[in-house]
Amino acid sequence: MANVAIVTASDSGIGKACALRLARNGFDIGITWHSDEEGARETAREVRQYGGRAETHRLDLSQLPHGAGALEALIARLGRIDVLVNNAGTMSKAAFLETSYADWRKIFTVDVDGAFLCAQLAARRMVAQGQGGRIINISSVHEHTPLPEACAYTAAKHALGGLTRSMALELAAHRILVNAVAPGAIATSMNDRQDGDVRPGEEPSIPLGRMGAPDEVASLVAWLCSDDAAYTTGQSLIVDGGFMLANAHFKPGGGG
Repeated sequence: MANVAIVTASDSGIGKACALRLARNGFDIGITWHSDEEGARETAREVRQYGGRAETHRLDLSQLPHGAGALEALIARLGRIDVLVNNAGTMSKAAFLETSYADWRKIFTVDVDGAFLCAQLAARRMVAQGQGGRIINISSVHEHTPLPEACAYTAAKHALGGLTRSMALELAAHRILVNAVAPGAIATSMNDRQDGDVRPGEEPSIPLGRMGAPDEVASLVAWLCSDDAAYTTGQSLIVDGGFMLANAHFKPGGGG
């Protein structure tokens, strides 16, 4: 039986790129989607072109805890789980003084509570299988530096970073490695781009001068799932074109 990777929110963007990279490396792939079922089907079609098995399932992390049960159903259909890429998330922007509690809870429910429940379900199955595994949480560069007028998103990504390190510490005895990947500005629909629509020179605030492509994040995820990363756990690895080296977007009195 082939190793199995489940990538949440893999109907497009970074999630889809991760699914295809792992399929290319020989994994069978579980694909989840929230609103774009057709996108998930297209990801599955492309996975199968690499010779692997692909299964899709809707995952709604805004309805917890039962929403995360979709992950259990997908694991049952695939027969096992060796890798979980926790990519599903949401974000919105609002000034701190104008952020409602409902918006705060919505972001924490999906980005933190959902990630926790999916990781716990996956880790319990990995422990039962007795063969170790990998969990990769897709975080954000804003796990490490605030995004102006996005306190809920920033706080949620900081929480996801703490969860990653706690999981890594506790799951090491079971040979389950847990890491985060923290992308900067990536050319996806979240940033009003077609996936991979990289335009050199368009982002002077980034030292490399451009957004990243989803596959540039996926390549790091694939490495973390490989034997070459067998001594790496509890890390948050930044992929940001040098943004963190030149992050100077705070304007006193005016936000970002």
